[in-house]
Amino acid sequence: MLVEDDPQLRQATLDALELANLDVEPFECADRAARYLSPGFAGCIVTDIRMEGMDGLQLFGRISALDPEIPVILITGHGDVSMAVRAMQDGAFDFLTKPFSTDHLIAVVRKALLSRQLVLDNRALRKAVAEPDDEMIARSRSMEHFRSIMTQLARTEIDVLIHGEAGAGKELWARQLHKQSARYSGPFVVLAGTVSQSDQDILTAVAQAEGGTLFVDSYNSLPEPRQVQLAALLDKRDRHNVNDNGRQGFRLILSATTTNSDDTIVTELDRRVGPVRLRVPPLRERRDDIAPLFARFVSEALPQVGKKRFEMSAADRKRLLEYDWPGNVRELRNFAFAAVLNLPRQKIGSNREIPNNGMSARVAEFERMVICEALEAARGNVVRTCAQLKTPRKTLYEKLAKHGIDPSNYRQGPSAGGSHSGRA
Repeated sequence: MLVEDDPQLRQATLDALELANLDVEPFECADRAARYLSPGFAGCIVTDIRMEGMDGLQLFGRISALDPEIPVILITGHGDVSMAVRAMQDGAFDFLTKPFSTDHLIAVVRKALLSRQLVLDNRALRKAVAEPDDEMIARSRSMEHFRSIMTQLARTEIDVLIHGEAGAGKELWARQLHKQSARYSGPFVVLAGTVSQSDQDILTAVAQAEGGTLFVDSYNSLPEPRQVQLAALLDKRDRHNVNDNGRQGFRLILSATTTNSDDTIVTELDRRVGPVRLRVPPLRERRDDIAPLFARFVSEALPQVGKKRFEMSAADRKRLLEYDWPGNVRELRNFAFAAVLNLPRQKIGSNREIPNNGMSARVAEFERMVICEALEAARGNVVRTCAQLKTPRKTLYEKLAKHGIDPSNYRQGPSAGGSHSGRA
């Protein structure tokens, strides 16, 4: 944004900036310019100090109150240099004294735009880390550990292999890893290893992933010649990135489906690349996540099928408590949609031995599940949870301690349950 009340100087400056391929929005007064600003403004402001009405310093004050990280470049006469210096001390990006060279102005503007872009990128990254995707529920200890490792890996440029059982959500977690990384604004390109790939397919995928992430799904299904080709491209990438800033080329994330009994994968790509391995725990190892995941999927299903409420049957609740979900998150989601639609569900018994296999263990597990559901619906608010469960706060705190439940773990995202979760 260019703010200058002198028509001739405004037009001359506008022409110079546009000749440098910069998009410029000119304003003849600061008052009007201020109305167009918002905290998400992605550019910078070049403004004269001496103007009728609101002057440039007042505009700078308005901008600083809105977002102190919006770059403001002040144009000043020799008599106003001391004011410009004080403004710099208060956070102004730079100042130029009249007469100034257009080359100098263009250089300062480009520097300010780059600074602003870095600020917005960092904000987006912080938001991505603080507000994970809704489907990325991870309340259980095993998933808290998994997420902690994943967050650490996201801060690096290391190639990663995400493996786990079918339906565990490997691609979703790969996307989350990309989203939390410095490559968040770059592309996320998926290459399916189960589909026959040609030399050109690999080259195209690598080119499209430039500056971002290449995700090779079921990479161990890639024919060996394609694995060798991809490994060679990785070697070339690593040589190219020596002494670079680490954001060139592409980051590789692989996925492979493994069983709990056999997670050994040795392929040509493994031997030549050796990525860091990250195992997604199966749903049976993260039972604390089953209830909130089910509630999330029910919330997702209700508007899609035109319903407002859902009441869980005793049989469905028993299945959530006792079934091991060999199909993992994918199977749980399909089950939730079938339950909302009241479609036939497979009638099966428990395939999981509950500790002690007695009434007290079953009652304790049921109690824990009900509390977790209520906390999810109340977004971790203990007062609302007490009201929903019709339980004194002291009693609820005793139950939370007994089951090792931390209400703060339920304050990360929006309520999964809505009006139905108290009934689920």
